[in-house]
Amino acid sequence: MTRLCAALLLLLVLVPSAHAAQAPDDPDALYVARADRVSALAAAAIWERRLAERSADYEAAWKLARVCYWLGGHMPDGDWRAQVERGIAAGQRAIAADPKDPAGHFWLAATMGLLAEQGSTRDGLRLRVDIRRELETVLALDPAFQRGSADRGLGRWYMKVPRMLGGNHEKAEMHLRRSLAYDPVSSASRYFLAELLMERGRRDEARALLQAILDTPPDPEWAPEDRDFQQRASAVLATLTLAR
Repeated sequence: MTRLCAALLLLLVLVPSAHAAQAPDDPDALYVARADRVSALAAAAIWERRLAERSADYEAAWKLARVCYWLGGHMPDGDWRAQVERGIAAGQRAIAADPKDPAGHFWLAATMGLLAEQGSTRDGLRLRVDIRRELETVLALDPAFQRGSADRGLGRWYMKVPRMLGGNHEKAEMHLRRSLAYDPVSSASRYFLAELLMERGRRDEARALLQAILDTPPDPEWAPEDRDFQQRASAVLATLTLAR
């Protein structure tokens, strides 16, 4: 009996379980499950490995930049910057591989924008011109790319950059509303527009947009992002209610 148990234990160690044998090695499937940080990190590792094997792999480059953008916003404080910088490098490689496709330009702009927002003032000043250039390149290549994402990014840019350096709340609102023309229920565009409207003293309009975010079911393609914006919208609405 003892020998049988020992043999069974050895078999369990040497033979992978059915779950392990079927563990996903498809980075796209892993990215879909990005709300689980382990899954997002695994996707990034696969795309990074593909880039190491073939430096001009455009798809691997822009998808690595995309997942690093997600990771940069969902890593512990001491780890986020490394992910964003990895995403910036991947975006630059994507553009080198195919400068005519908007995805590389957009995800380079997105990762640089995240570094500008979460990093130091120096990061923001250093990157502001490059961010706008990449977003304007996306607009020139395909204004409808990813449902108006370049207009959303430019709206955010004009909102966050100081006026003396090019920021402009009127242009910010124009771009954000233009992005909503491509995707009227975008939680990101609605949230950024609500933030802008609050800064401009238009709280009732902002409150309606935030409530609309909560009332709209998450988009299956962008469900993790939509859930994040719903949490943020709920927190801001609570603050606005207390301030009444």
